[in-house]
This record gives sequence, structure tokens and C-alpha cells, in this order.
Amino acid sequence: MRILIINGPNLNMLGARDKSHYGALTLDDINNNILSKFPDDNFEFYQSNVEGEIVTKIQNANNNFDGIIINPGGYGHTSVAIRDALQDTKLPKIEVHLSNLAAREDFRQTLLTASVCDGYISGLLDKGYLAAIYSLKQ
Repeated sequence: MRILIINGPNLNMLGARDKSHYGALTLDDINNNILSKFPDDNFEFYQSNVEGEIVTKIQNANNNFDGIIINPGGYGHTSVAIRDALQDTKLPKIEVHLSNLAAREDFRQTLLTASVCDGYISGLLDKGYLAAIYSLKQ
């Protein structure tokens, strides 16, 4: 299975961010863990702090991947553009957030992007990515 894993803004700073919300692992640590747990699958890892670049990546995914896992970071609460790109893709998609958004600030309770994904995982830290991959494979 070929899976595109998209990470949005500030996720390149994992390891230096608030560990109580995001854990201690870096994004490279998370990616390497995915590769070790699912060695027979093909992953493309993509991270951008730029909304339009994420939109373009999603738009170009249809013919190249079997599914998308996206952690849109803060864009999950604000980006109609990413939401629309996700809605338009025919691929199965799962949204992942490291922190438990239900236990966080009020402004984090609205998720524009999750509503057009096939599933949503929050609060499992890096294990949320593994759960999303397992779910896509099923």
C-alpha cells in the first residue's frame, strides 16, 4: 500500500514543543517508527508550514497513493482550502492529531478538516499515526 502522510505547520518542531501535549519524539522519530512497524508498505512523508503547498500535495495525490493520513496542525481549525482539497480527493483519508484536542482550548474544538475525512484520531501521540495506518490497511 502506498500512503501519503502529510504534516502541517509546526510539526517540524516536534521534540522542542510542549511535550505534555505533543510527546518527546521528533517528526523524524515518528516517521522512522512508522517505517519500522510497517516495512512492507510504501510511504511518502511530507511536511509544510504553508497552506497552499499542502493543498497542492493533496490535489496531486489521487493517482499516486492509496490513502492519505494528515495531521493538519492548526490548519485543522482554520483552513477551508485544505478542507476543500480533502473533500475533493477520492482517496480514503484519516486525520491525526497528537494531542487530545477535546481536553484543550475552546478554539481547538472546531475541526474543519476532520469532517471530510473518513476518520479522526486525537490524543494518542505518535501512536495515532500507527492506528491510522492500520485502519487504512483494513
